[in-house]
Amino acid sequence: MIAVLKDIKWTINYMISIIMYAIIVILILIGIILAAYFIDFKIRDSRIEAPLYNAYVIVSGSMEPIIKIKDAVLVRRCEEKDIKVGDVVTYRSMDEAFYGILITHRVVNIIEENGEKIYITKGDNNETIDRSPIKFNQIQGKVAMRIPKIGYLKYFLTENYGWIMIVVIPSIVIIVLDVLKIFKKGKNDNNQNNGNNDNNMKKHNNYKNNNFSEKQVNYYE
Repeated sequence: MIAVLKDIKWTINYMISIIMYAIIVILILIGIILAAYFIDFKIRDSRIEAPLYNAYVIVSGSMEPIIKIKDAVLVRRCEEKDIKVGDVVTYRSMDEAFYGILITHRVVNIIEENGEKIYITKGDNNETIDRSPIKFNQIQGKVAMRIPKIGYLKYFLTENYGWIMIVVIPSIVIIVLDVLKIFKKGKNDNNQNNGNNDNNMKKHNNYKNNNFSEKQVNYYE
């Protein structure tokens, strides 16, 4: 029974450690992304240019089943010559109904008007093409990666209880575990010192008894 409890305790501690390390890694990655974004923003300074990388949460099903609602897309800035038919891009709409909104759709055709490229886009799940063709200066970049359902985490973290559960509680757990480890180590050291003292006392008593026996033998002789 004791062995089973020890196994359960070890398993729980192991799982907690994995979760803690995973959270730390995620926070580090978020920090790196934010740092890269900030540095790139400073480099770009006042130029009207999209950041090298950016991430957006999808809020509609127009690109399903390839990209679903609450998925996040990692968008990389690109050159005009890099955009081809079939690429999925994120652009800022100039259409009256969606003015200023970022949309992630697929390029289905590229035409030229007066020496300028015009891009025709369409959602994979839409029956018709987008009403307004777009120009290159509207495009934020090409979709480089899709992160499934990460949008739920984003909205979770925007709530106060989200940060408490993701940051505060794990931090408290780590501190408590470290305190317990220190306490356990101190207790083990104390037990070891007591054991050493007991052994020294036993050696001392044995030494006294041996001397006493030798004295008795000498007396009788």
